[in-house]
Amino acid sequence: MDNTYYANTAYNPVHIPQQPASAERSWLGKFAKTRLPWGRTQEVAPDHFLRDDTPESLRFWEQVDKERDEQKALGTYKPKPFEGVDLHGGLDHERFRYALLSKRSHFWMYLCGGGRFLFFLGTALLIFVYITELCIVADATWLETAVSFLSMFYILSVFPLACWLIGSLVINKFPRLWFKPSRGPIWELNRRTGLVTVFDYDNNGEYKKNGSIGEITAPFYEFDAYISTAPDRQGLPMNFLYLAHRYRDITINFSSLIAPDRTPELPCALWDFLQNYMDSSRPLPELPCFEKYRALDPITAAHDQQTGRNPRYWIDMDDAAFAAQLDDMSRRINAIDTLSRRNLMAKHVAYAD
Repeated sequence: MDNTYYANTAYNPVHIPQQPASAERSWLGKFAKTRLPWGRTQEVAPDHFLRDDTPESLRFWEQVDKERDEQKALGTYKPKPFEGVDLHGGLDHERFRYALLSKRSHFWMYLCGGGRFLFFLGTALLIFVYITELCIVADATWLETAVSFLSMFYILSVFPLACWLIGSLVINKFPRLWFKPSRGPIWELNRRTGLVTVFDYDNNGEYKKNGSIGEITAPFYEFDAYISTAPDRQGLPMNFLYLAHRYRDITINFSSLIAPDRTPELPCALWDFLQNYMDSSRPLPELPCFEKYRALDPITAAHDQQTGRNPRYWIDMDDAAFAAQLDDMSRRINAIDTLSRRNLMAKHVAYAD
């Protein structure tokens, strides 16, 4: 480990200290929750980490950065709207910090997306009921039936369509009206320090008084990962990952990062990714989102130099090769063996349950 770069608290599975015994969880804390084992990770990650940064998008942003630098050198650069606005989140070689947009931004996105969904659903339902009534009601004319459906038409089609159009208009034409970052991040996993931070917006009333955001911090190895299973609206079981501190009331719910899934493989893949990312004894995960940061992380840079890795491995990848990478990742996720592994943290912690 590069002692000048990584903090003494940086996570290394070889140097996990002995820890106090865990407290026994309540029956509610154990209900429909499965603790995942530490260690023996595989090179997997939820596939959205691949799909969100395709080689095509990497090349696009590389060109954008190149043109911006050229314009700055010529003194002709004009900043884009919201350029430089702190969104409070990000994933790089040092930290994985997560934040959402503000409630105002979510309102307009839900108005647009929800209106579009309800418009198509309501219109399809309305057409189905209309045709059904024409077929089963004797002597019913299309005009009389259509008139009787006017109130339903306004509710099921016109109102959602208005929501969709208004939301779309605001989002596309009035960005300053809808786009607003949240007040700050929600959580952070720091590879360089090995610490996990949950940001506290209560902070004993300090945030309302002076805007001071509290930080609740603990070492990564003091958390355990769990799959929580809960029914969706159709009653089908859905699984999501969360971290819970072993000795304090600190939890991180990842369901807004990775949507709940009907199988446990996707949450397991996320848990392997988080362990691999935080492990300062190994290089950064081989994913497109880390390509431009690999040279900035000492362990990763040394690994890439020793293996002769092409620094433009992802950005120069063609579409066919990238599609093969997506298929390969899906196969690895489906074959993940997390639930059959031994928990290596049990060497350092006496679990009460």
